[in-house]
Amino acid sequence: MPKKVVPEEARRRRRPTRQGAVLSEDLIVQTALRVLREHGTAGLTARRLGAALGADPSALYRYFAGMDDLARAVGNELMGRALDGWSGGRDWRADLRSLGLALHSCYLAHPQAAVLTASRVSGRPREIAVDEVILGLLRGAGLSDPAAVRFYHAFIDLTLAFAALDAGALALPDDARRADEEMWASTYARLPAASHPNIAATADRLAARMPHSAYPVVLDTLLDGIAAELAASGSSGRRRSGPHGGSGVGIRSR
Repeated sequence: MPKKVVPEEARRRRRPTRQGAVLSEDLIVQTALRVLREHGTAGLTARRLGAALGADPSALYRYFAGMDDLARAVGNELMGRALDGWSGGRDWRADLRSLGLALHSCYLAHPQAAVLTASRVSGRPREIAVDEVILGLLRGAGLSDPAAVRFYHAFIDLTLAFAALDAGALALPDDARRADEEMWASTYARLPAASHPNIAATADRLAARMPHSAYPVVLDTLLDGIAAELAASGSSGRRRSGPHGGSGVGIRSR
C-alpha cells in the first residue's frame, strides 16, 4: 500500500542534506533527471536517488507516494520545460506546430526520462497547463468541441509517441545506435535491384532520411487535416472569444 504523502507545509526539511542542500520536491525531480541521464530508467531507485541527494532514501517518501509518483512528477517537469520555452501569438497552425516541436525537443533532451514518462498522465499543474493551451488553440481556431478533443487527442498522442520512439533510439548505447543508423547504408543500400527494386531505387534517400525523426512530417500532415476540417466547416482561422473560447496562449506553467 503506498505511503501517504506528507502535506507540503509539513514536509519541508530544514536541516540540509549531506550535500548541503535543503530537500524540496523540485530538487528531487531535478536530481532524478540527472540520475536517469547517468544510469537509465532501471537505475532510478530510491537508494541511488537518496545517495545522489545526500539523504536517507526514506526522506523521499515525505514528498512522493512512491517511485511511480516521482516518475509522474518527472513527466510533468518535461511538459513544463517545453511550455516555458514556447511562445504563441501567431496563427493557430504556427502555434501548434511550434508547441509540438518544443515538446518533442524537450523530451529528446532527456531521452531516458522520456522513455520512462512519455506514456504517463501526471495530472499535475504543468502538464495541465500544456493541455489547456493545446485545447485553447484548437477551439480558438474555430473547431467544435468534439473536433477539438479529437484533434487534441491526435496531437498529444502523436507528439508523445514520437518522443518515446525517438528517445528510445537516443537512449541506446552509442555503438548500438550507430549500428542501427548505419544499417541503411551497410545493408539496405546493398540489396540487389533484381530482388528488391523499390529499396534499391530509393536506397540513397533512405540512408539520408531514416536516421532522422519523421515527427515534423507527420505533424504537418495532422495540421493539414485540421486545416481541411476548418475549411470544410467554413470556420478556418476564425477565433472564438470569451473565457471558454480564447486560445489560451497566454497560459504559462507554474
